[in-house]
Amino acid sequence: MANRPNDTQGRPLRDLRISVTDRCNFRCPYCMPAEVFGRDFQFLPSSQILSFEEITRAARIFVGLGVEKVRVTGGEPLLRRDIEVLIEMLSGIEALEDLTLTTNGAILKDKAQALANAGLRRITVSVDSLDDEVFRAMNGVDFSVDRVLEGVEASLEAGLGPVKVNCVVKRGANESGLAQLADHFRGTGVIVRFIEYMDVGTTNGWRLDDVVSAAEILAALSATRELEPIEPSYRGEVAKRYRDSEGNEIGIIASVTDPFCGNCTRLRLSSEGNLYTCLFSSAGHDLRAMLRGGSDDAEIERWIEGVWVTRDDRYSEIRSSETQNSKRVEMSHIGG
Repeated sequence: MANRPNDTQGRPLRDLRISVTDRCNFRCPYCMPAEVFGRDFQFLPSSQILSFEEITRAARIFVGLGVEKVRVTGGEPLLRRDIEVLIEMLSGIEALEDLTLTTNGAILKDKAQALANAGLRRITVSVDSLDDEVFRAMNGVDFSVDRVLEGVEASLEAGLGPVKVNCVVKRGANESGLAQLADHFRGTGVIVRFIEYMDVGTTNGWRLDDVVSAAEILAALSATRELEPIEPSYRGEVAKRYRDSEGNEIGIIASVTDPFCGNCTRLRLSSEGNLYTCLFSSAGHDLRAMLRGGSDDAEIERWIEGVWVTRDDRYSEIRSSETQNSKRVEMSHIGG
């Protein structure tokens, strides 16, 4: 698109992640640890959260600036009441090429067909282990992996493909079950992606010692299958993709050991309307004030473009002890 802006590093605006809620029904230690997000934690009141109409208006403006892909996230997005209505509204935006959603899968079995009927094209489900004991420990609420797998199956039946399964790999927690997870989805068309444990936010107790590197992940998977690399399909693709001899695709996301900041084309919109230019941002830009303050679409478009063209974030490339100790927005707040 001729009007697509570039940031200070020459990166085009292509992707928008929209958080629709800051709430979640899981308490995964790497995202929303229960000791921080307990019963007394104050989540956002509904009056502060963007309405479906505000989200759709913003998304339409973003598409006018060159955004091709919108991903709906949370918290857990399926907890947002009538989420299918928002999906239908977003799917009606002309020139939006891809509309997808990331979920923990807890209530996906009952939602998959309605989401597909509303116009959702693809879905990503978090499955950190097939070992039920490990999975229950990693989700922090003793939730069975079988119920999430039923959600994956329902998504396949609803035609939400390709379905992707994300696994955050944390040393000492689930690294022994990577090949098992990949094997489980062999021949199903599901794309399994393994993600290095990232230092997002400041509440997850991240340590570099907990990171299982992409090289280690690839070695573990290669022990049971031959993997050939696949060329990236577009600039900004975060996963390094591989294909085995049977045609199954596997992805590895190495944001710690092999940063991809140089090709990052994402903006993130939080549920209360703050715009974040990086997953590791310390502060957002208040889009809600523009949406509710009487600004017209052209004014908002110019404001968004101004945010993007001054963007210089490359946290993962310059990661250091100094940056690791800085205040950062929590992953649960902007959906990863």
